[in-house]
Amino acid sequence: MRMLRGITLAVCGLAFASALYAAPADDIKALIEKGDAKGAYELGKKHPDQLGNPAFDFYFGVAAIDSGRAGEGVLALERYIANFPDNVQARLELARGYFILGEDLRAREEFTEVLKARPPAAVVANIERYLDSIRARESAYRTTAGAFVEFGLGYDSNINGGVSNANITVPNLGLITVVPAGVKIGSSFAQATAGANIVHPVAPGVALFGSIGADFRMHNIHQEFDQRNLGVAGGASYLKENDLLRATVSFNTLDVDYNRFRDVTALTGEWTRQLDQLQAVSGFLQYATLDYAGGNDVRDSRLTGIGAGYRRAFIAPWRPLLSLSASYAQEDNRRSRDDLARDIWSFRAAVSATPAPKWAVSAGATFQYSDYDAQDPLFATTRRDKYYAADFTASYAVTRTLSLRGELLLSKNESNIALFEYKREVAAVKVRYDFK
Repeated sequence: MRMLRGITLAVCGLAFASALYAAPADDIKALIEKGDAKGAYELGKKHPDQLGNPAFDFYFGVAAIDSGRAGEGVLALERYIANFPDNVQARLELARGYFILGEDLRAREEFTEVLKARPPAAVVANIERYLDSIRARESAYRTTAGAFVEFGLGYDSNINGGVSNANITVPNLGLITVVPAGVKIGSSFAQATAGANIVHPVAPGVALFGSIGADFRMHNIHQEFDQRNLGVAGGASYLKENDLLRATVSFNTLDVDYNRFRDVTALTGEWTRQLDQLQAVSGFLQYATLDYAGGNDVRDSRLTGIGAGYRRAFIAPWRPLLSLSASYAQEDNRRSRDDLARDIWSFRAAVSATPAPKWAVSAGATFQYSDYDAQDPLFATTRRDKYYAADFTASYAVTRTLSLRGELLLSKNESNIALFEYKREVAAVKVRYDFK
C-alpha cells in the first residue's frame, strides 16, 4: 500500500512537472496564434531555462523569426530539428529563417525538402515565392536571366487625354470650342508586352545587367492613338554589406500611330541602403534628354531629377509592405520655349500585401505638381498643373510561371488653363507568363 502510494505520488509529480515545463511553450503558441509575435518572443526571453525543450524551441523559434530576430529563431529551430528531423512544419519555418538571414543555399535545401513531402497547394505557392526571391538574389554570384510575355484587354476612358467638354473658357481668349480630336475619346484596347533581362557578376559585389522590352497597345476605335513602346537598358551594380549602388543607361522610343513620337535617353544613379530586415531607404539622381519628332520638336528638353524613397515591411498577417517616395525635377526646354519648361514635384505612397498564398494586392496614390517657367504665348498665363492618381492591382498566381492580374487607374489633371484639364479611368485584365 505504501509502495502504491509512492508510485502514485511519483506519477503525479512527473505530470505536474511536465505541465509546468510545457506551460511557457503553450503560452508562446497562444500569442503566435493571436498574431502577437513580438509578445511571444518577449515571453520566451523570460524563460531561458526552457531552451532545449523541443516544444519551447519550436514556438520560440517561430516567434523570434516573425518578430525580426531570425538568428535566434534559426538556432532554436535547428535544435528542434535535431530531435525531430521529419517535422515538415519545422523545416519550413527554418527555411524561412535561413532566407531572412540571406543563407540562400541552406534555405533552398530546406524548402526543397519540404516540397518533397507534397504539402498543400497553399504551402507550395508560398515556397515558390521564396524560391523566386532566392533566384533573384543569386544574381549577386552567378549569371541569371529571365523573360516574360504578357497579354491584356482593357478599357481607357480618355485615350487622347482630351477635355471632358468641347466648350471651355480659357485665359485671354474666353469661351472657345475644342476640335473633336481634343475632346476625350474612350475605347477598349488590347495590349501585348514582352521583356528579357540578364545579370552577370564580374567580381565580388559587382555585376553587369541589361534588359530589353517592348509594349504594344491597339485601340478598338481611333487607331491613330495606337502606341508602340520599345526600350533597352544596361548598367552596373555594386553591393557592399547593406548598400547597393546602381548606374543605368537607358533608351526608350515611343511611336504613336506607328510614327515616331518621342525618344528618351537617360542616365540614372541609384543608392539603396537596407537599414534592417524590415526597412530600407533609397535615393536617385537622373539626367535625361527628350527628343520629339516632326512638329513636336519644339518640346525637346533636358530633364534633371533627384528623389528619395523609404520602404517598410511589417510582421503581420498579409505581410504588408509600405513604400513612400518623393522627387523633384527640372525640365529645361532646348528650343528657347520657357513656357514649355517646368519644375516638377512628385509624391507617391503605396502599400502591397499578400492576403493568401497565391494572391497579391496593392494600392497606390500619386500627386504631381508642375510649375511652368513662363507665360503661354497664346493664353498669356503661366501654366500650373496638379495631377492626382490612384491605382489598384490584384494578381493571382495560377502556377509558378503563369499569373493573372487586374489593374485599375483613376486619374485627374487640374490646370489653371482649362484646355489641359482631363479625367481618365483605365481598367485592364492581363495574363503573364514568366520564363524561369
